[in-house]
Amino acid sequence: MTVDTAVDPAGGGAASEPELVQLLTPEGQRVPNEHYDALIDDIGTAEIRALYRDLVLSRRVDSEAVALQRQGELGLWASLLGQEAAQVGSGRALRQQDHVFPTYREHAVAWCRGVDPAQLLGLFRGVDQGGWDPRENNFHLYTIVIGAQTLHATGYAMGVQRDGALGTGDPDRDTAVVAYFGDGATSQGDVNEAFIWASVTNAPVVFFCQNNQWAISEPLERQTRVPLYRRAYGFGFPGLRVDGNDVLACLAVSREALQRARDGEGPTLIEAFTYRMGAHTTTDDPTRYRLGSELEHWRLKDPIERVKAYMVRGDMADQAFFDDVEAESESLAEHLRTACRQLPDPSPESIFDHVYVDPTPPLLAQRDEMKTYLDSFTDEEAQ
Repeated sequence: MTVDTAVDPAGGGAASEPELVQLLTPEGQRVPNEHYDALIDDIGTAEIRALYRDLVLSRRVDSEAVALQRQGELGLWASLLGQEAAQVGSGRALRQQDHVFPTYREHAVAWCRGVDPAQLLGLFRGVDQGGWDPRENNFHLYTIVIGAQTLHATGYAMGVQRDGALGTGDPDRDTAVVAYFGDGATSQGDVNEAFIWASVTNAPVVFFCQNNQWAISEPLERQTRVPLYRRAYGFGFPGLRVDGNDVLACLAVSREALQRARDGEGPTLIEAFTYRMGAHTTTDDPTRYRLGSELEHWRLKDPIERVKAYMVRGDMADQAFFDDVEAESESLAEHLRTACRQLPDPSPESIFDHVYVDPTPPLLAQRDEMKTYLDSFTDEEAQ
């Protein structure tokens, strides 16, 4: 597999190609690219329609969860609005045996991995410590601590090395690991430590940074003097920047980086240049720190509208198709509303259940003491 020709891993700075890989303009026009076109030459009309469906449905999951939070059904929600293409493009590049270590905003990646969106809600409703079994879809639990999952991913990738699941040529065995994080996480020590470990061990991990321009209220220019992807050069592995609102470009660059990892060629940093059109979380008010004109500028680069324009321009879908997708999104929203309100409250003692594989005697004593205390209220009510 060829290393991305758009970067200069040794020297820092753009080589002969533009820094930002783009295959689909905001107006929905296809941009030819001799290198990356070959990586998506299997994407025909059916596949484009499938990607559009992923984008629309993942956005509906997000908007419905925001509505549920506003209705008091969720304590918090971290919106992905505007970042659907980065997540769907990279998510659809994964193979079944690959592993994903997300932050707390990768709802569209979860969708691509087959996680029921209703399972995402338990954590944000406060009734579950995770919501899904990571072993079922190789999609690990959300990580609230900024950047911590990059170390988890790197460690897991080193384990993949030791299992010999690299470079065998078996497409069902060779495994890559991907760590998702935002631009704010690149200022964390954990991320830099993960870069070092991944580089010196040649670990099969793809660092997928969604640069959405804001680390809560801190703009990118206050975090770095150079494009984020160029940091990879200092650690000794390739980096590149892709249009994060272009699902085709994200799919192409992710396929290449993941295959490099599976072939045993080490880590890659992908900077998906995108924009968080919503709030950081539902506790945030972005109107206090960013201009409305900036938001309007990025609305014109909407990742869903450009795919729709591309499909209409190429006569790849008619109104009936778009209506069907819309109807499906309505059904999905109803599923989320119903499932959310049916999530059971946990028993108070369950907070002790997942601390250790083998609970310690002091912990068991604390659980029993708490149960006795809670049962005392039941006894009083019965009298």
